[in-house]
Order: sequence, then structure tokens, then C-alpha cells
Amino acid sequence: MSTADLPAGPLAREALALGAFDHVVSRLPGFRLREGQREMAAHIAATLSPVDWPSRPEKGAEKAADEVMAGPRAIAVVQAGTGVGKSAAYAATVIPLALAQGKRVMISTATVALQEQLIGKDLPALSAALPQPFAFALAKGRGRYVCRLKLEQMAGGDPVSTDLFGDEEAPAAAPVPSDALARAWAEQSRTYTQWSQMLDAGDWDGDRDRLAEPPAGELWSPVAAERHTCTARHCPSYHSCSYYQARARLAQAQVIVVNHDLLLSTLGLHALPDPSDCYLVFDEAHHLGSIAQAQFTESMDLMRGGWLDKLPRAVSDVAGAISHVMGVDAATLARELKAAQGDLARRAMARLAESPEWLAITGRQGGMRPRNGRDGAAGFEFSVPATNERLSGGVLPEDWSETVGQIASRSTALLKELEAIAVRLRSLAREEPSEATRCAQLYSRIGTFAPRLQHMAATAELWLQQPQAGQPPLAKWLEAGIDNGLVTLTAHACPLNPGGLLRSQLWSRVRAAVATSASLVTCGSFDHFLYECGLAQDDDVQVREVLSPFDHARQGRLVVVQTRHDPKDVEGYTAEMLGLLLEDLQQVERGALVLFTSRAQMKRAQDLLERGEHRRLRESVLVQGESARTQLLRRHADRVAAGQASILFGLQSFGEGLDLPGELCEWVFITKLPFASPSDPVGQARADWLKAQGRDPFIELVVPATGARLLQWTGRALRTEDDQAVVICYDARLLRQSYGRRMLKGLPPYRLQRRESDGMLTDVR
Repeated sequence: MSTADLPAGPLAREALALGAFDHVVSRLPGFRLREGQREMAAHIAATLSPVDWPSRPEKGAEKAADEVMAGPRAIAVVQAGTGVGKSAAYAATVIPLALAQGKRVMISTATVALQEQLIGKDLPALSAALPQPFAFALAKGRGRYVCRLKLEQMAGGDPVSTDLFGDEEAPAAAPVPSDALARAWAEQSRTYTQWSQMLDAGDWDGDRDRLAEPPAGELWSPVAAERHTCTARHCPSYHSCSYYQARARLAQAQVIVVNHDLLLSTLGLHALPDPSDCYLVFDEAHHLGSIAQAQFTESMDLMRGGWLDKLPRAVSDVAGAISHVMGVDAATLARELKAAQGDLARRAMARLAESPEWLAITGRQGGMRPRNGRDGAAGFEFSVPATNERLSGGVLPEDWSETVGQIASRSTALLKELEAIAVRLRSLAREEPSEATRCAQLYSRIGTFAPRLQHMAATAELWLQQPQAGQPPLAKWLEAGIDNGLVTLTAHACPLNPGGLLRSQLWSRVRAAVATSASLVTCGSFDHFLYECGLAQDDDVQVREVLSPFDHARQGRLVVVQTRHDPKDVEGYTAEMLGLLLEDLQQVERGALVLFTSRAQMKRAQDLLERGEHRRLRESVLVQGESARTQLLRRHADRVAAGQASILFGLQSFGEGLDLPGELCEWVFITKLPFASPSDPVGQARADWLKAQGRDPFIELVVPATGARLLQWTGRALRTEDDQAVVICYDARLLRQSYGRRMLKGLPPYRLQRRESDGMLTDVR
């Protein structure tokens, strides 16, 4: 149906969308309609149908932002319980509605697994079933594609000219032998040559994910198609560029699948359709808040400054090559920037050394010794775990302001000079096509410095911001860790309220959208999700909870174990819980999943399996991290298919997204309620701010966030209407505490049982 054929009015559009859903359901082979799925489709159709799309401006003309967003706006928020079939519900309604109005659809997800399902299964089936077929494509960031120009340079270059090994500081006490460098370079050069030949022969499309073996980051990074080293259409390889060829395919697609991170990071960059001119679907929408928080977090490295020694020469060489008159003294600015970086590092390490947390870790004062990196930058070497030190209230120590101000001013001045050179290079490439190759190579050389300068400038500016009365402060903190025996030290800053970020950066640009997940309702309410995602008190939002078609009370049991030790008694509880867990694992005959709240907890369980009476269980256990996730899950499936017991040990990332139907997961063991780490600096800063406002952060933030994770964790148990499973939670706070009972309100209606210390089971409801 064309735009001209579309009947006018919301009711007609609603009928069209829901009719398309019914059409698809009746034609997909083997498809069985679920009541909840049609309820979800009807809610989406009714919510989005009032949206009228303004006419597009004439070519070359622009519309004001308020004019672009004038008219009805609608956002459908749907909690769709496991088994509803939400992807078919939204795709079969939104896509036909968009096609009929000449609009595009962006479907954004949080996991690769769902992207693969949409691209490989759901969208091909839907396109075949609809009267009007459509093209679809997967959008990836530039960094997933190779830069042909860089690849050719690396394949035919040498380690000196490419600075392949000169970017990172290495311990002065352990220099890399020159023959080792030569061997490493030769091996990498052979790989680059092979990739180049595959690209030329058409055996590879330049997509990192399509290589037979995923390349290591240090191998891929020098040839990645990053924005700061790309002259775009002025590059001589533009017409054969893997990234821009992928962009061209996106331009022809009516439906684009993307991930939340890429969508948020490219707002305003024109890499994807404008949110004001397309339909948006956010699947796995419960991740939006945390991804937005990470997206708008800035950080700068305080320990590695060798790149600043190379910057002046690179800038001078490129400027001289194009007769550009420098507006600043790059050598002086870089030297002053490195000095300020080192000064802030020393102040930061002194503060870390005096903090109670630091002393608790080191066990002694002064538990560090200075060292010098290969570039002469000050550093510190010690053997302790990573730690964070937060600037309480977002207040910068007074004697730090001058140093941070120097970082901000010097990095900003250097960035402006790099931009001026970049403008000149693009202009020269445009005016003199014969110079395009040389300009692209020069652009790439200075472009490698831009991201680091940008991070330094942005982080320093945020650190200099003073808290405003009545407004939440920024979270500001230091993070120290160890990498190859040397300390890493970074400064971080980010806004506290992800909802505010999403409201200003995303939702203000959106005209028609769907946000859905199986875990938007926590503790019996949408409130937490709406607040975290910036949709609270938005009059254009319509929410609906669609229940799972599963009979949870018949298919599953949730057993809460009453331990003698309270979880706050970490040592006593962990010992008791692990003893009970290992006894319970004896019952597993086919597939099971054990979810731990910390790596240390999981490691302790592994150690217990290596000795004593439970050693025979060890051969049945597969531990997250022992091998790649896909390989681990394949081994698990093979064992179960062979009639053997197979038990997966996993952390938070195994608590959601795993689809283990039937015998693959008949048991889910939850070792403890999945509260977030108390050492999270952003969580601490948010808690302090709420306390200062007379509010309770535990009730407002911690409980609903934990309830959402618990919903995901228990959701691993039942994946189809035929599954039978038992969930065992060893944390009695779920029944004993009022906040635990709040979390229970957000869980499906499993048959709930209490297990006493003597093993007796009693029904709770």
C-alpha cells in the first residue's frame, strides 16, 4: 500500500496496522496465535495510530525543531511476559504502518542474540508474509569495518612508520627485545596482507564479525574505520570502502536493526535515520537507562602520556605538508598538557593512598612505590585489586582546580588546531583530486590523537563543573587498577540521572515509538522503568502489561530456602549456602543453571567441587569464562542431548538473554538476591543525592533495580508452554523482608514454597 492509498485518520491507521498483524498470523507456517500477542499488537496499533507525519521540507530547506516535532506524538510501553512473542507483535504492526506512510523503522536491541534472531529469522519471515515486501539491514558502528586505506598501509608498511608498537608505555624493567618486535610485526603484517587480498578478491566484505577468527583488539585497532581518521567522500578508497558500502545498504532498507549503544552514540550525526522521521522500536528496553548512563560517561587516562610526545611532530609534519600556518605552539601545549596530566595523577594517587578503602586493601600506609614509564611519566607500582575513589558531592578539591583547568584549556586548544588542519585537508582533497590519497594519509595520522584529546577535554570540563543548587551533582571518581604489573589510573565523570539524559537527548526527538521488554514492571509497577528511562510524567506514553501465556503455578516452583545465617554475615552465609547448593545439585539429571552474584562466590564454589565428597560433580559443571559463550552453550546442549547432567555456572550476563528451553534448564539456582555492587561510584553518588533530599535510595532505586534483575534471573526457568522447572533461591530475605515481598510482586505466579533448615517444604501461597 502506498502513502496515497492510506485511509486518513487514526481509526483507519489502527485498522490497517492490526489488520496487517492478523494477515501475518494467518499466513506464517506453523504460527500459533497467542491471546497476549494480539493484545500487545492492538495496544501498539491504538497508541501509534494518532501520529500524523508532517510533509518533508523541500530539498535544501530546513524546518525548525519545534515545527518538526509539532503534532501528535506517541510512545507505547509494553511489558510482554516470556512466551508472548513480542517481536512478531511489534514488527507485524509497526512495519506495515510505516510502509504505508513512506516511513522507515529502526528496531533497537541490547543483545547480539536478539539482533541475530531478527535478521536471520523474524524479519525474513515477515517480509515473505506481507503483501508489500521490505528490505532490512543490520547497522553496525564504523569500528566494526576495516579501513581499506589503513589496511594497505599496514600490509606494506613497517612498525616504525606506523607506530604500531610505540603507543603504549611498557615497564622500563621489561623492554621488548627488538627481535621480538620484528617477529610480532612480521606476523601482523602477514595477517594484514591476507586480509587485503581477501578484500580485493571479494572473499571478505571488510566486516570484522565475518572473519573466521575474531581478531584481537590490538590487531584490529590500527586498521579500523574510525571517524577521526576518515576523510569520507574525499578518501580515494571511498567507493570501495566497506563501511560506506554498508551505509549505502542501510539507505536502501526500510527496516534497520541496531543496538541501543550505537543508536544513542550517533544521535545528531546522520549515521542513522533521524528519530523524528521514523518509527522506533526499543526491544530489551530495560537496558536503556544503564546504556545511556555509560554513553554519557566521560573518562581520561592519567597514567599514559607517551602519545603527547608524538603529537607535536605529527601536527608539525602534517601542517608543513599542506602549508598550513599553525595558530598555536603545539609542542608547548602538549608539554604543558602532559605535565598537568602527571600532576593530577600524583594528586590522585596521594588521595587514594589516604582513603579508608585504600588502606583496607593495602593493609598498610604507603603500600605503593613510584616507577617511571618508558616515556618518563610518573607512575606507581603495587600489588592490590582495583579500587574507586569518589569525589563526594561532585566537589573537586580546591588545589586540583588549576591543574584540571590546564588539562581542559590545553586539550581544547590542541583539538581546535587539529580541526583547523582537518578542514584544510578536506578542502585540499576536494579542490585537488590528485591530492586525495596524500590528504587521506595525513588526515589519518593526526586523527589518531583526536579521540584522546576529546576525552581529556570533556572529562576535565565536567570535573570543573560546580554543583548547582537543587540539581543533582555529577558523579566524579577515580579508578585505579593493574595491567601487566603497572597501575592504570583514570578519571571519570557522568550525570546522575539517566532519565534526564534520555529525555533531552532521545525522547525529545522521537515522534512514534515502542518500548518493550519482559521486565519493565518491577515490584508490581512501571514506575522505576519510566523514571530511569525519562518517560515518567510524559503524557504521550501509554503503558500496558501483557501477561505470559505460561501457567507458572503448574509449570514451575519457586523455593525459598531458610538459611540459619543472614546474608549480611557474608562468611557464614556463603559457607552455608554453598553447602546446600552442592547438595541440591545432586538432584540434577539434565540441564541446570546456577547464578552467582560475584566472581569470588563462583570461584569458591568451583574450589569446593575440586575436593571432598562433591568432586564427582565437577565433570558436570561448565563455568562461564572457561571458554567462549557459544562454545559453552553448545557443550551444554550436547551433554543434555546425550542424557548427561550439565550444570552451567554463571554471573549476571547469564542471568538474562540465555534461552535454554525444555531439558536444557530444569533447575535455576539463585545464590543470593542480585543487588548491585555497593562500590559502584555512580550508585553511591545517586544514593547520597537522594538522601540529601530526604528520600530513601534503597526503596526508590536499589529494591526496584534488584527486582528487575531477579525477574530476569527467574525468567531463565520457563521458556515454552511445555517446560517444567524449579527455581531455588537461598536468600530468605525474599520472604522475610518487606522489600523482598515487594520484589515477589513483580515475579510471575510460580507455586511459592518455603524450605526449612530440616528440608521440609511448605506452600506460601
